[in-house]
Amino acid sequence: MAWRNIWRNPRRSILTMGAVAFATLLLVFMLSWQFGSYATMINASVKIHTGHLQVQKIGYRDDQDIRKVVADPQTVGRILAGDKAVAAYTFRAEAFSLVSSKDRTYGVLVNGIDPEGEAAVSTLEETIRKGDYLSNGDTNQAIIGTLLADNLRVSLGDELVILGQGRDGSIAATVLTVKGIFNSGQDEFDRSVVHMPLDYFQDVYTMRGAVHTAVAVCTSLDAVPDATQRISRRLAEVEGDHDLVVLGWKELVPGLLQAIKMDLIIGFIFYLILIVVVAFSILNTFLMAIFERKREFGVMMAMGTTPGRLTRLLIYESAAMTILGSAAGILVGSLLTCYFQMHGIVVPGAEEFARQFGLPERIYPQLSLLSVSIGAGIVLVITLVTAAYPALRVQRMKPLEALTSA
Repeated sequence: MAWRNIWRNPRRSILTMGAVAFATLLLVFMLSWQFGSYATMINASVKIHTGHLQVQKIGYRDDQDIRKVVADPQTVGRILAGDKAVAAYTFRAEAFSLVSSKDRTYGVLVNGIDPEGEAAVSTLEETIRKGDYLSNGDTNQAIIGTLLADNLRVSLGDELVILGQGRDGSIAATVLTVKGIFNSGQDEFDRSVVHMPLDYFQDVYTMRGAVHTAVAVCTSLDAVPDATQRISRRLAEVEGDHDLVVLGWKELVPGLLQAIKMDLIIGFIFYLILIVVVAFSILNTFLMAIFERKREFGVMMAMGTTPGRLTRLLIYESAAMTILGSAAGILVGSLLTCYFQMHGIVVPGAEEFARQFGLPERIYPQLSLLSVSIGAGIVLVITLVTAAYPALRVQRMKPLEALTSA
């Protein structure tokens, strides 16, 4: 009976189901878009510098003392290379120093990198805007950010004087020639970091073969937590490496995680407003349907139908329309998301901006059980609750009043 009643007014029923389907479709696609954009943003951010995970001495992240080193990088490298989730890794050594040009002096972080290994784990090579990236045979060469180059008033071929402290407490000093200038899009990074070859860094800062961090990128973001645990266990099994810790990207760039959480909250507020609008339209539709059928309900109650049975009938009608609308929205939303997940979405006019900062030109939505279930589940629950209110009003209906209503 409930199914027949739905199609007594097919236009209204189709519009109601269409509203539910549209809300569900929009939520499925937008949540998939958000999750996909987060993955793109995270990968782009960590591949500029931090990597998906790092191995370093306990306490180094909070206190970057030059003496807190990974003393045996070869062993750590073998563990990283043997993990199935690690796509590439490299070593870095860091020291806070003064850098001087002819005109100015600034405090910077001098970063010793392996050129080939760094290119495999980061997008640093792709962000070079002037000059060239470092080569394996380079010694006293350096690449710096555009903001630091402007602050120091230097260009390609100019010399920089580096003055700092070595691992053993000695004075570390050298002269570097600017080989390249990069622009990563992260202002703090571009104004405060000087990159030089790792081997030369180890000589200047008396590192004795040690490094400060082993940086790795994984095959996917989902693989990072498990890889972090596996590598931590392997390091704990190696004698002498109990003072090393493995940090994932969430610990390395907590600000990025906070930004994602804030964006999720703003997105859910927008989605809630959308669902409330749809809920009120559905409430209005069901109220109209009950008022139009008031006499019919009066006749049914006069014939012995209980108010509880009428209420169940109306709830079945609303549930059927809501479920059909949600199913249609999930189907169309999933198909639409799958299409763009394969082909990507290009934001018009943003291609040059993306290339400039090493970001992908296309954003790929990520359809997942979470993106489907959250949106569809919220729409389903709220519309069912909304539709139940008019149905419960039948409980207070009197047969005589219903029969005599206009």
